[in-house]
This record gives sequence, C-alpha cells and structure tokens, in this order.
Amino acid sequence: MSDWIAANYDVLRGVHILAIIAWMAGLLYLPRLFAYHTGAAPGSELDVTFQTMEGKLLRIIMNPAMAVAWILGLTLLWHRYNLAGAAVFAQPWLIAKLAGVIFVTGWHHYLALARKAFARGENKKSQKFWRATNELPFLAAIVMVIAVTTEFGSR
Repeated sequence: MSDWIAANYDVLRGVHILAIIAWMAGLLYLPRLFAYHTGAAPGSELDVTFQTMEGKLLRIIMNPAMAVAWILGLTLLWHRYNLAGAAVFAQPWLIAKLAGVIFVTGWHHYLALARKAFARGENKKSQKFWRATNELPFLAAIVMVIAVTTEFGSR
C-alpha cells in the first residue's frame, strides 16, 4: 500500500487540495447564508429557501469534501510518517497545520449545529456575528498554507 501511495503521492495531494478548496468554499459561504437568513421570519418562504440552500451546501458539498480532505490528509501523513518516523509529528509546521485542521473541523460542526438551530427557528446569533465570523476559516487557511508551503521550523 505504501508503494502505491508513493507512486501516486502527487495525485493524492492534488485531490486533497481540491477537497480542501471545496470544503473551504462551504465554510466561507455558509456563515454568509446565515447572515442573510437571520433576517427571514421563521416559517416564511425565504426561511424555507435558506434552509434548503444551507442543508444542501452541508450535505452535498461540505460534508463529502471534509471527509475526502481528512481521508487523504491522513493518508499523506501516514506516508510521511513511514518516511520520516515519529519525528514528523514534532515539526512546528505540521503542528500548526494540524491545529488549523482541528479548528476548521470544529467550526464545520459548529456551523452544522447552527443550521439545525435555524431549521428549528431558534437562531440566537445576530447578522453581525455571522458576518464577523465569516472569515475565521480563511484566517486558519492562511496559517496552514504558509506552514505547509514553508515547512517552517524543519530546517
């Protein structure tokens, strides 16, 4: 299996990046939908439309993209571990990336819970909150991309 991963490493990494792009698009768009949804009266036609959009975004794009990103990320990490041993986990760049992954995964789940609250007509957050938090995943992405592309602390 490790030989197959090594032979296809660049393809796996490319698909991993594509999954992250799709996931990130959803993480950036869903809070924006929530900001607009905040103004819709519960049970109104607009409320139902936003619920449909939010639900499909999560089920069709975000959840599968997150799953693929995690599966391929762990596969690529396993390959690096096989090459470098446990020392790879002490690299500052990898620690920063893993912290970012945990953050965006937690944010994803927070957004999924918020979508359920909207569906129940129980949103407690303001439009201002959703607009202010909209960019959090992108800030995490900046840190992760810089960490991975520079591999800071490994030289």
